[in-house]
Amino acid sequence: MGTEKSNFKKAKANKMKENRLNTTESFFRDRDERIAVNKNDEQLKKGTAAFIEEMARTNYVSNFSWLGRPVIQIPQDLFAIQEIIWKIRPDFIIETGVARGGSLIFYASMLELIGKGKVIGIEIDLREHNRLEIEQHPLYHRTVLIEGSSVSQNAVDQVREITTGAKSVLVSLDSNHTHDHVLKELELYTPFVSVGSYCVVFDTVVEDLARKFPMVDRPWGPGNNPKTAVWEFLKTNDRFVIDKDIETKILITAAPDGYLRRVK
Repeated sequence: MGTEKSNFKKAKANKMKENRLNTTESFFRDRDERIAVNKNDEQLKKGTAAFIEEMARTNYVSNFSWLGRPVIQIPQDLFAIQEIIWKIRPDFIIETGVARGGSLIFYASMLELIGKGKVIGIEIDLREHNRLEIEQHPLYHRTVLIEGSSVSQNAVDQVREITTGAKSVLVSLDSNHTHDHVLKELELYTPFVSVGSYCVVFDTVVEDLARKFPMVDRPWGPGNNPKTAVWEFLKTNDRFVIDKDIETKILITAAPDGYLRRVK
């Protein structure tokens, strides 16, 4: 009788586990089908474009913080990157452009959750008050700071030394947004990206918005920005493809055409 009861409990537990798996699988299946439909939803596209314009007009991107540090990112992009990090579990994340450190701490918090890895932040002008705030943060132990130009040989050499032996690396480019600078960053940092991982190029949206909302006191603008650099890079590089599914899923993004997945 005891054995039969034990077997019954095991069978019930296995059935419950199977049901949970089916529920999760059906959720992701429904999600993928919905995203596929949304690709051709013209009303949704118009609404998205209108909100992105309002976002630029009102400086929406500066409304947020992550664990106490200002994070100048769109929340939907952070959500998308969270999914990427959880899936690929990188040994290192390389970020060019640290600014106030919000996205650096965001990456560090995700690495803390997966229980490994460090984020390497490269910043040409790491202001002292920002450095102090980052160094005093509880997640500082998951970070490595490099002060200098992201396209300098010194910075690249340091990154190469730090990441030696890494199996999985994710790259985030978010520093100087001129075409030439981003193209150089793509040439220098995409070799670090592991197959199946991503190089995320931020502020490609400049190409879409700069004519209506000119960049004041900035050298980048229409025809000279991260998106034009991505297009140029992909002309001669077949190791990466634009992951349009991410853009369709999150809709509101600062990185249209900027989620580059390494395929070989």
